[in-house]
Amino acid sequence: MNATFFVLPLAAVLMLMMPLIPIYKGVTTGQKAKHAVIFNLCAFFGVAALMVILPMGGFITLAEAEPAAAAAAATAGMSIGDGLGYLAAALVTSCSCIGAGIAVAAAAPAAIGAFSEDPKAFGKALIFVALGEGVALYGLLISILIINNL
Repeated sequence: MNATFFVLPLAAVLMLMMPLIPIYKGVTTGQKAKHAVIFNLCAFFGVAALMVILPMGGFITLAEAEPAAAAAAATAGMSIGDGLGYLAAALVTSCSCIGAGIAVAAAAPAAIGAFSEDPKAFGKALIFVALGEGVALYGLLISILIINNL
């Protein structure tokens, strides 16, 4: 085993931990916050570069790390299309849940305010909150359909 087998994944973990440094320092405003954002962007693009370089350069491969797992993946017939399908399902679910969270965060306080002024408005207010949560259910349904087609 060569040193890159240990050093490059360690560098990726360190770059993933770099954005936590400004949080621990308590940086929130001013010039320090601007430097913290630049620091976070550099860490993100550094990890993204490592994600591209490691597999393409042949530094880390499944065959070197786990020979049995490489043989199992070859017999299972997993392809790049399957991996992209799982990635698409994950993105659909995560983005729809984020959108539903934003919708409920906007609708729920307004519904509570409307209900406190007029108790008859409870049903109408509840419908708007449920519509926001429906977005997450639609995303989950689409991700299930994507996974069933793989």
